[in-house]
Parts: sequence; C-alpha cells; structure tokens
Amino acid sequence: VQLQASGGGSVQAGGSLRLSCAAPESIFSTTAAGWYRQAPGKERELVAAITRGGIPNYNGPVKGRFTISRDYDRSTVHLQMNSLEPEDTAVYYCFIGSLWGQGTLVTVSS
Repeated sequence: VQLQASGGGSVQAGGSLRLSCAAPESIFSTTAAGWYRQAPGKERELVAAITRGGIPNYNGPVKGRFTISRDYDRSTVHLQMNSLEPEDTAVYYCFIGSLWGQGTLVTVSS
C-alpha cells in the first residue's frame, strides 16, 4: 500500500503551499505520521512529524514557518508551508507508520 500525497508545485520565495497525504483509515489513527524531504545532492531529512495523539515536532529550519496537522475525519496528514525559501526546494515524502507516499516536488524560486 502506498500513500497518496498531493499539493506540491512551484512558488516564489515567501509563498505558501499545503501538502496532504491520505492513509487507510484502519492505520491512520494508530501511528505517527510526518514528512521527509530530499533536496538535489543532499540526504533525506525529517521535516516534521506528529504523534498519533496530535503532538507535533519540527526540524530546526522549518520551525515557525511550517505546520503539521492531522485530520482524523479524512485520515489525512497536512503540512502547511508558509514563508517558503529557495532552500525548501526538494521532493517531499509523507509517511504514516511504515507506509510511504510517492513523493511530491516543491520548487521555490527566488
């Protein structure tokens, strides 16, 4: 089973995007979820994660700009990204438990 991620795209610096990732209802509420990203030539890094109870945790560079949340009615995890910077350009991968999304590209131009 692969998760369905959506919401990537191209924006200018300072803009916003919202990523979403849906999971089977049977697993969504039982496990942690989050997002990683991988920029060209760099290793994959954790962006944000959220516990099954809704407690978020963020990587340093995105604190104060990104917000992760869970929609239990729709079994979906969201990543609201504001004040985007060119350094945020990467392929973003969602995970829910041990399941992964296919990756969605975010491109931020200066």
